[in-house]
Amino acid sequence: MAVPTNLNHVLLIARDDAQRQSIAALLQSRAPVTLCQAGSSADALALLKEQSFDLLISEVEVEPLDGWRLSRMLRAGLFRSAADTPFILLTATHCERIAETTARAYGIDEVLPIEQFERLPELAGRVVSNGPWEKKLSVLVVEDTPDTAELISRVLQPKYRVQIAADGAQGVEMFARGDYAVVLLDVMLPGLSGQQVLAEILKLRPSQTVVVMTAHGGLEIAESMMGQGAVDFISKPFRVEQLRHVMEVAIQREDFMVSNAQFADKVRALNSRNAQYQALSDTHQRVLSHLSTVIMELDNEGKIRFLNPAWEVLTGYARDTSMGEPFLSFVDNSFAREAGQVEEMLRSLYRGETSYQSCEFKLRHARFNSRWVGAKFNTLLDASGKQTVTLTLDNIDERKQAEQQLQHLALHDTLTDLYNRHFFDQQLNLLTESARRHQDSHALLYIDLDHFKVINDTHGHQQGDAVLKEVARRLTQCKRSSDILCRIGGDEFALLLLHTSRQDARIMAENICDAMCQGHYHFEDRIYVVSCSVGIAEIDGKLSAQTYLQQADIALYVAKRRGRNLAHLYDEQDQDSSDFKASIRWVQTLNEAIVNDRMLLHFQPVVRCQSREVVYFEALVRLLIEDKLVYPGDFIPALERAEDINLLDHQVISKAICMMSRYPLLQKVAINLSAQAFDDARLLPLVEEKLKQYGVAPNRIIFELTESASLSNLDASRQMMQQLKQLGCEFSIDDFGTGFSTFSYLKRIPADSIKIDGSFVREMHLNPIDHALVKSICEVAKVLGKRSVAEFVEDEKTLIELQALGVDYAQGYYICWPMDIEALQAHYGS
Repeated sequence: MAVPTNLNHVLLIARDDAQRQSIAALLQSRAPVTLCQAGSSADALALLKEQSFDLLISEVEVEPLDGWRLSRMLRAGLFRSAADTPFILLTATHCERIAETTARAYGIDEVLPIEQFERLPELAGRVVSNGPWEKKLSVLVVEDTPDTAELISRVLQPKYRVQIAADGAQGVEMFARGDYAVVLLDVMLPGLSGQQVLAEILKLRPSQTVVVMTAHGGLEIAESMMGQGAVDFISKPFRVEQLRHVMEVAIQREDFMVSNAQFADKVRALNSRNAQYQALSDTHQRVLSHLSTVIMELDNEGKIRFLNPAWEVLTGYARDTSMGEPFLSFVDNSFAREAGQVEEMLRSLYRGETSYQSCEFKLRHARFNSRWVGAKFNTLLDASGKQTVTLTLDNIDERKQAEQQLQHLALHDTLTDLYNRHFFDQQLNLLTESARRHQDSHALLYIDLDHFKVINDTHGHQQGDAVLKEVARRLTQCKRSSDILCRIGGDEFALLLLHTSRQDARIMAENICDAMCQGHYHFEDRIYVVSCSVGIAEIDGKLSAQTYLQQADIALYVAKRRGRNLAHLYDEQDQDSSDFKASIRWVQTLNEAIVNDRMLLHFQPVVRCQSREVVYFEALVRLLIEDKLVYPGDFIPALERAEDINLLDHQVISKAICMMSRYPLLQKVAINLSAQAFDDARLLPLVEEKLKQYGVAPNRIIFELTESASLSNLDASRQMMQQLKQLGCEFSIDDFGTGFSTFSYLKRIPADSIKIDGSFVREMHLNPIDHALVKSICEVAKVLGKRSVAEFVEDEKTLIELQALGVDYAQGYYICWPMDIEALQAHYGS
């Protein structure tokens, strides 16, 4: 209901600022009223003496006066506002009948519980529309003698609104239409008798207050009607004082009966709520008793004052002996950093500097090793107003073990256990900066095995992996303790030599070549002779880390072209070699193929592990050069070295979205992004443009970025992911497990899914380490609310094992080979 248009100026008096602002906003949302606010009766008195208002709204407790006395002063004409100005009282506690009775005495129009303040516009409309204040109870007098009726009317009129019925039938009719506090009923009436009228009235309203008027000798009838339901009687003729007294008693009885009924309803409601609370409390207690999470409360001194049974399971300590003990006494101090963090968090919470904290630390166990727990702290005021702390503790020991495994993987190669490419990039950057600052000299050896591909192709990857492990062992024997040996990928290794001159680096490289070719590698019944080529770059701090890596790569290329089993130190002339220029021309040829639309997309399905239904397709790029298909492994490294991979990204995105609009089979497609995509300012506008151009919904696109690529510039990768996700696209981390695989990394990356690296999946049913890693990554994904995808699924056993582990999706040659769109439609239908 809208506020009346004639309501222009309102005074609102309430102590609580937030409550007052809520009421003011409600009133002003219904009509453009001028609203004055006061936080106390003193402020209100000052306003009332200066201004005139159309409506007053006040709480009861507005010190120094209360709302009742403010109303009395208003009705006495002490303010500039008219004495009959409408007045609405807001109460914290409320009994309707008592409120109405008190309101009559103090001249208050309406009383409203403050929790129902949403009704204020409706009440304001009612009290303003009713005109000047008048709070009289209505009385119906059923009397056939005009003189008696006139006398009763004169006596009661000043205090009550009196209506006269001349006979019983009229009395019943008027009662049915009206609302009367008291009915004065004559016994002797023409037509319907007093008893009949009483019966009709009580039929309409059983609780109606009726006072019977009898003549001399009518006491027996009065007694009978009292038994019938009348509340009192008065004998005629009566004195004025008698009539007033009987009426006051009747009204008080009416107030009492109604108030008593209302209180009874409230008591019943309270009992019902108490029963509900008890049932809820019992339910909560059962839940607390069966939770695996520890629920705990600490008093204002940090001592335990509540524990659920999960505490005994987690720590082995009994609840009764733990109660009252300082919580910090159960924290394992052998992990000093984490223990100090918990102590500082508690101080911060108790000082009121924060209301929420979370951390992970070790908790002591009564009999076994301490356990890692994840804790969440919240502050809470107890019944006495003292600051307490509630906390939850979850056992994360298994998760921590998985994380430690992943942390090792973050810096180490899974096959050789040497440092990996990510760690190498970090150290190369550090050495470059160190050389620049201290004018020192370091060296980079880029090592590549000669003809290793022959071993892989002839004897298989398993034999090739065995050779790589032995090579890693021999390289480790060759290096100094201060040197840093890393496996870059495949059969490529890098050795960072600290504080080493050009000449010493050359000697070290030549020693490595000699050691490698002199060694005989025995595996099963075969003997292998493996040589290597080494490219050397001096790290003098004058160039970037990337440039030094390029120099070592070029030097390696020269060493291989000059016959292999050689070490070559980079110099400026290497860039002029015809072979290097030929490599650049190859990159140019690839660029021409992209520009001339000799790029194809094949699609490989990704299926749900449990049902094996297709969830989406991964788009895989191919180049058509001289009528032959060229696969990504042949051209992407060259494009990346030339830093011209963005063109390929753009072409793949454009072509994939175009094909999605043309072929309904491609309902959802995953598109791979290169390692340089995060640094491409044109990528996001291109995606938006193509989605709009072809009318493809963003949620049909999944962008995939390899873990190592995203880690090379984590902040930029995260920003790019967030922008594409805001657009509506999904994101997946590809080849997870080969890079810096930690929880902190996954928490910071807004990916929807994690694609487990195929090197773990391929032989997971044979290799328990691979199996454990796949399981750990799957569990990590579930904890973080991300989907898991397994690639390189090449047989039925692997797929069944993935189902058992709870991996969400799978793809691989066993499920389906990548196909062009025509073959895909023929296989799955259009």
